[in-house]
Amino acid sequence: MTEKRMNVESFNLDHNKVIAPYVRVADRKTGAHGDIIVKYDVRFSQPNKEHMDMMAVHSLEHLTAEHIRNHADYVIDFGPMGCQTGFYLTVLNHENYDEILKVLERTMEDILEADEVPASNEKQCGWAAHHTLEGAKEVAREFLSKRNEWNIVFAEDTE
Repeated sequence: MTEKRMNVESFNLDHNKVIAPYVRVADRKTGAHGDIIVKYDVRFSQPNKEHMDMMAVHSLEHLTAEHIRNHADYVIDFGPMGCQTGFYLTVLNHENYDEILKVLERTMEDILEADEVPASNEKQCGWAAHHTLEGAKEVAREFLSKRNEWNIVFAEDTE
């Protein structure tokens, strides 16, 4: 019996076969006027084995959302996964995977140099007390330490 195909691409991904950290194209759509939208699965933690602390996720979201735009004007969004294992990076009219990896690398380096979480105040954030700069830096540091593995998604790709 074949499994039912789900509407959400990541629900069709066998999370038992991936090896984090990685960056993969999760979806690609072409709009009615030819615009190309690419969604990347930026996985920091091994699904069903580990996850990021929610305060670190929140802070990493703020830091990345702010800093990534210094390196790429085609970024639409950098949004966290509810499972706390990664983020979705959505870009417009840009399909150069290697450049995306470089942009993510530069952004993570920026985070390691940051001295505050941007917009972590009650005026600009809906849960301003829920941040940890050091937690976000630790996640970024760990992700960067495995930079040469970001293009490997499945364990079978290492064999």
